Amino acid sequence: MSINQLRIAAFDEDLRKAFQVQALKIEDESHLHAGHAGAASGGGHFRLEIVAPEFMGLSLVARHRAVYAALNRHIPKEIHALTIAALAPDEVAV
Repeated sequence: MSINQLRIAAFDEDLRKAFQVQALKIEDESHLHAGHAGAASGGGHFRLEIVAPEFMGLSLVARHRAVYAALNRHIPKEIHALTIAALAPDEVAV
């Protein structure tokens, strides 16, 4: 298992502790940023899609703050950059 696969497993665990996750997808996009100055720090680039009822009624900024709070222990060492799509269950197309 690669270092970023281990990181993703830890992110998954922390997000599931913080939210009632109905759907979760975490992708490692670090390879897209090879040579990027920030990549030298060792932190990865990740894309996160999460569906949880806790996001209902929250603004985009509040949703992102909630995700960052859940992953705080990983920033900036393991996470250099994070793209977030945080949705409430009623916002997901069936």
